[in-house]
Amino acid sequence: MFTDLFFLDHLSDEGEFPPIISLNDDELTDKDDVYPEELPILALKNTVLYPGVVLPITIGRDKSIEAVKAAYDSSKFIAVLSQKDLKNEDPLADDLYHLGSIARIIKLLRMPDGSTTAILQGRARCNLRKLTKETPFLKGIFDVVAEEEVESDMELDAIMSSIKDQSRRIIELSPQIPSEASAMLENMTNISYLINFIASNLNLSITQKQEILEMTPLRDKGKLVLKHLGAQLQLVELRSKIENKARVDIEKQQRDYFLNQQLKTIQEELGQNPQQAEINELALRGKKKKWPTYAYEHFVKELNKIKRINPQVAEYSVTLNYLDVLLDLPWDAYTKDNFDLKRARKVLDRDHYGLDKVKERIIEHLAVLKLKGDMKSPIICLVGPPGVGKTSLGKSIAKALKRKFVRMSLGGLHDESEIRGHRKTYIGAMPGRIIKSLKKSGSSNPVFILDEIDKIGKDFRGDPSSALLEVLDPEQNGTFYDNYLELEYDLSKVLFVATANSLNSIQPALLDRMEIIHISGYSTEEKVRIAQKHLVPQQRKEHGLKANQVSLPKSVIIRLIQDYTRESGVRGLSRQIAGVMRRAAKMIAMDEASKVTISTDMIEDILGPTKYSFDKYHKLKVPGVAIGLAWTQVGGDVLYIEASLHKGKGKLTLTGNLGDVMKESATTALSYIRAHADTFKIDENLFEQYDIHIHVPEGAIPKDGPSAGITMMTALTSAFRNLPLKPYIAMTGEITLRGQVLPVGGIKEKVLAAKRMGIKKIILCAENEKNVRQIPLDYIKDIEFLYVDRMEEVIKHALG
Repeated sequence: MFTDLFFLDHLSDEGEFPPIISLNDDELTDKDDVYPEELPILALKNTVLYPGVVLPITIGRDKSIEAVKAAYDSSKFIAVLSQKDLKNEDPLADDLYHLGSIARIIKLLRMPDGSTTAILQGRARCNLRKLTKETPFLKGIFDVVAEEEVESDMELDAIMSSIKDQSRRIIELSPQIPSEASAMLENMTNISYLINFIASNLNLSITQKQEILEMTPLRDKGKLVLKHLGAQLQLVELRSKIENKARVDIEKQQRDYFLNQQLKTIQEELGQNPQQAEINELALRGKKKKWPTYAYEHFVKELNKIKRINPQVAEYSVTLNYLDVLLDLPWDAYTKDNFDLKRARKVLDRDHYGLDKVKERIIEHLAVLKLKGDMKSPIICLVGPPGVGKTSLGKSIAKALKRKFVRMSLGGLHDESEIRGHRKTYIGAMPGRIIKSLKKSGSSNPVFILDEIDKIGKDFRGDPSSALLEVLDPEQNGTFYDNYLELEYDLSKVLFVATANSLNSIQPALLDRMEIIHISGYSTEEKVRIAQKHLVPQQRKEHGLKANQVSLPKSVIIRLIQDYTRESGVRGLSRQIAGVMRRAAKMIAMDEASKVTISTDMIEDILGPTKYSFDKYHKLKVPGVAIGLAWTQVGGDVLYIEASLHKGKGKLTLTGNLGDVMKESATTALSYIRAHADTFKIDENLFEQYDIHIHVPEGAIPKDGPSAGITMMTALTSAFRNLPLKPYIAMTGEITLRGQVLPVGGIKEKVLAAKRMGIKKIILCAENEKNVRQIPLDYIKDIEFLYVDRMEEVIKHALG
């Protein structure tokens, strides 16, 4: 708005020209003007002429030139109407707004470039009554539209004052508008012409300007102009704020640059140069460091590069950080392994009970290292349920070998760059977590735990498990490439130990690179020993108690295991022991006792009612209920399968959130029973007269796998014969349509789960006998194992 207010510039009737207004209100009155009834018409494209406003127009169209010349040669009055469609080069009456302004042609100028410029002054509003002529120019009959005559009052004065104030503010914020514009506004006393002048200069569309022209009530017109003026002021204020902020930022940068240059000059005069001192220190550290030749050559190259970089440039700090990382990495720094195999075994046994397979594998590796002197480290993957000590075993291995220990959690990792690092050209780039962990450990041969490797994610940022293929391949990890380092790093001496709860979610290529060691859950006896040897002393220490202040008998620990936990590991047991220790600490702290001996009677008062019970199903003599054994990611569990019959047409219904394999087992079991109904003494009519419903409780938990096959068949046979199963008996095995019983996995976990639930007999496939032999006899001495090959044998053992 108000841009170049007092300067005439070339503008055709297709563009908008800065309006001008006379400062003498007497010159603006149209009372003495006599207008011809018929007037030539000038069509304007990009603007609207208001009464009292002076507008220079450079005329380009032939019709417009003819109309202006005809008006100038006669009465000097011409009707100025605005076009509706700006693209129309030959507008007629329907293409023009009918309400416009009668203008007086003040002057007609011939410009040096041959064009014609007319200076028009709006005199009064007019309305086109009829178009009388279309060629060689438009001409029509007009009615003069009178302005509203109002006496000045407080509302009008307020509107006028607000318009002036906001206009003055816009002039102050716009450096391109001359300061004389403010004085011009102050001299305007006629509100009608003030509104017209401001409306002409506002940056509005033709439609909005025409709306203001067509309004007769002065107050409404003033309020509308004030609204548009307010919006314009907000825009100008925002633009001014942005420009000032940008100016301040530039000035600050310039100031910082000059100060830095002055500081640099002063330091040079004093013989000081911190950047050079920093580079010299890096060079000295590089010479003293023990590292491969290729790494040192690359370091020298980057060091020479940083000498040529201006310290004010961002690349200087990036290169400096990169050199620091190179120097901090333990390139050829190795800790010396402890080859005292007996001591190493003693350390492993002291920290963990059981886990003989893992301990044996570590001792074997140490033995080969002792004999050979050099060997690529094995890549071990410990698979087992939560809480059995997979992660803590890594610390024990590091302690036994006298190596540094590093742990890296892979759970929920999605970005491949977390493994390989980012290229150093990116802002905030850093090495991958493998290199960062080695830098932190200060050794190139630590024990490196890759925790929860089965829980790595995968999305658009890449697949971290694919990046681990290079890390965990003994043939490749000697030349591991990190994107940030841009150098090869030797990981072959690192002893990687991965942990997982399940192998199902690990991709096959990664699984193939690791030596899998399965860690089974603990039996009650093992848990008791672990609690006595590790958990109780640990929790006692964490709660500030001494050995002579609290005592937990074996009977109490057994009750905690049987009644308050249902797990393969000992994490839940540790929490329950912590609850008991808190009660003991409270009693001693409040001087209620000097020594606390926990009894089985106190447990319910401390931990609440018993959470688990053995007598859930196996004491109920109900036909159609069989007990199966299942393997889950958290260890073995007992599975109850219910079958019932009701009047119908032989339809089979399966419920309990079962997977496809389990549903197929149920269908196979039913088909086999129907085919051998005589063998099992079942009336064949039952299959046509009754619907069968099989349900596995705890429907919120998904269940799948073939090992419930014989359990489902036993439950169906029990339901059809209306005979309950023998008590305290459980089973697991896959079935075929020929009635064979096939072996299944997870036998140790399943057997331990059965023992926890008080099962006394377990039916297994004969081929699973070899798995049972691997379980220590102490853990299964109270369980009778019944080995079978056919379903007929299962039914005989289960139903009699």
